Amino acid sequence: MVWGAFGLLCGASLAVLAGGSVAALLDLGSLGATERAGVWLLAGSGVVLMTAGAAALVVGRLLPGRRQRVRLAALGLAIANLVIVPFGTALAVYTFWVLMNDDARREFDGRPATPASPLTPVEGA
Repeated sequence: MVWGAFGLLCGASLAVLAGGSVAALLDLGSLGATERAGVWLLAGSGVVLMTAGAAALVVGRLLPGRRQRVRLAALGLAIANLVIVPFGTALAVYTFWVLMNDDARREFDGRPATPASPLTPVEGA
């Protein structure tokens, strides 16, 4: 969820930077094609970061519910984080490690755990 909050903040800052750039360029009277392309690049990157940040916040909030779809969404976001070196890559590797092991697969399967065998010794008996 913290990573999602960082994404939202970074996206919002890029959107503010795009707006400020437009205002400054209009004030200077030099809003040509190249400048527009730069502003659109800033604004587009801001929207992408805010969307990914919001998705990470939603997935982080729903993850304790142990639903299979949320687990797959978290793994999808982890794939996208692989290219954000070094912190996104480390977070992605940790997400894969946690959500791809057999215990996590059982937890997110949705079926109740199998009861212990009657031959299994009980502690304290």
